[in-house]
Amino acid sequence: MNGTTMRAITVPSWGGPGTLTPAHLPRPVPGPTEILVRVHAAGVNPVDWKTRATGGFGMHGEPPVLGYDVSGVVEQVGPGVTLYRPGDEVFGMPEFPRQAGGYAEYVTGPARHFALKPAELTHIEAAALPLAGLTAWQALVETAGLTGGQRVLIHAAAGGVGHLAVQIASAHGAYVVGTAREDKHALLKELGADEIIDYTRQDFVTALGRTVDVVLDSVGGDYGPRSLAVLRDGGTLVTLPSPDEVPAGAGRGVRTGFTLVEPDSTGMRALAGLVAAGRLRPVVETVLPLERAEDAHRLGEAGRTRGKIVLSVREG
Repeated sequence: MNGTTMRAITVPSWGGPGTLTPAHLPRPVPGPTEILVRVHAAGVNPVDWKTRATGGFGMHGEPPVLGYDVSGVVEQVGPGVTLYRPGDEVFGMPEFPRQAGGYAEYVTGPARHFALKPAELTHIEAAALPLAGLTAWQALVETAGLTGGQRVLIHAAAGGVGHLAVQIASAHGAYVVGTAREDKHALLKELGADEIIDYTRQDFVTALGRTVDVVLDSVGGDYGPRSLAVLRDGGTLVTLPSPDEVPAGAGRGVRTGFTLVEPDSTGMRALAGLVAAGRLRPVVETVLPLERAEDAHRLGEAGRTRGKIVLSVREG
């Protein structure tokens, strides 16, 4: 490896975790309005292993390199960039849903797909925030229009998106109800949940009745249709897994729909502001070196992780 190459994890063929392959690739060069970031840490998300298995959105490079969440240091800026300078610490989810290539030592992306890393977070913590944090922010604040005093139900509340959604909803003054196994209840209380339902022991529909203003469904399956029964007239159900998972409207002025996260520096700065105010912190359960991306995927696909899994790409 030399100054023009980098370590990366590629996917030579779509399939199981064993298809993830270490490689040396050419270091990318930033184009106009882009920055080159020396990656310190890369977040691992469900979209990563879903893409690895099937090819995902089909917007990958050659060879495919997974990963959207990154935190690192600006190495170089392209023509026209005025927001950042070499040496700035940044985090972001560039290019989504096109390939960002976060499982690598360097990434390039539009400068406005990044934000300055909050000083309160390490690179490991910051890499856990962009995709899941923006998903929760855009779904709750922008799509559902969540306001203080509303009751919000967050399914899989201790997961990657869920644990951040709990904190964002709480910071906006909502009454937060989450579904999670009992062993995760203490964490969710600490993060700001007002009420927690153990879905293995209690039906959330029976527990809540028609008392909820907003539902965030990151589970899919029958959770969407069942969630309609807990929404008040005029309530909102936001579905994350797929547009095919959106249930038919229930009348009563209930809104249902699918949202897909978008890169957004304004949203990133809002998340950073919550971090600075002590209202938001990503929970990182597991940190693995870049070369153990396969293990990270196996762990994530097991579906029992609290918070996020992060790959450490560079020390410091």
